Amino acid sequence: MDVQKGIEAMDPASIKQLQLVEIEGVPLLETIVEQWDAIWGFKARPDDLLICTYPKAGTTWMQEIVDMIHQGGDPQKCARAPIYERMPFIEMCPPKPIRTGFEEAEAMASPRTLKSHMPVHLLPPSFWEQNCKIIYVARNIKDNAVSYFHFHRVSKLMPDSGNWDEFLEKFIAGKIAWGSWFDHVQGWWEAKNRHPILYIFYEDIKKDPAQEIQKIAQFLGSELSGAVVDEIVQHTTFESMKTNPMANYSTIPSFLLNQDISPFMRKGTVGDWKEQFTVAQSEQLDDLCVHLLAGSGLTFHTQL
Repeated sequence: MDVQKGIEAMDPASIKQLQLVEIEGVPLLETIVEQWDAIWGFKARPDDLLICTYPKAGTTWMQEIVDMIHQGGDPQKCARAPIYERMPFIEMCPPKPIRTGFEEAEAMASPRTLKSHMPVHLLPPSFWEQNCKIIYVARNIKDNAVSYFHFHRVSKLMPDSGNWDEFLEKFIAGKIAWGSWFDHVQGWWEAKNRHPILYIFYEDIKKDPAQEIQKIAQFLGSELSGAVVDEIVQHTTFESMKTNPMANYSTIPSFLLNQDISPFMRKGTVGDWKEQFTVAQSEQLDDLCVHLLAGSGLTFHTQL
């Protein structure tokens, strides 16, 4: 049963907020942990491309950019199915009767583009063994935290986030799904020295999308003309993505994702954190970044 049919066959009354369970120190949704053996044993193929991010760091944006590159800049081809069907989220274990992300991926013909939010040490080992290309997107901690907070308000499956102050405390402590932002961005930053990983910053795509799209295309072994790059830039602007039903998750019913509370594609800007953070919270995160990212070589921009 494909994802859309599975969603249509769901009983809205069966939806409940999920609990977090830790694996190797990383909190994950309980449904992921229940299927852990199958996820860990996932069989990557050598021509798989994996898009990996910390949640709400520009995942859908990167997925749409990559699909446009693969489709030679043809938006009609990208409209063939919702993004979550085109690129399965391998560790997603939705309520029955929807198939899991790894089952969706297994049923797909090669070459596949897949999605994950796993920190580096929890990625299924077959991705390393097959030397798969991986694109990692990192977003500055402040905007990332705000975006993730609003997603918790919208999703009917995510654990209760509490109010902003409570959420930020959990976020800083890494006590939310997929764990610590600090561990995540640094783990992948270090891994790029050993594996074919393109590490891209959300803020850089925002600043110069054409340049970053060319960089991604090069990594994927694609030659793009200037006209095709322009087409991809236009198709993947925030305004375009927000109104694109194949990218904006509007095909997911409100009993799973209530976009009346806040749209899935909310603002997509750099610096929106200023609307949410107190001065004290902002200074606290600045201090933490100086301390916890010291010596990593990682630099983030919280405004453009």
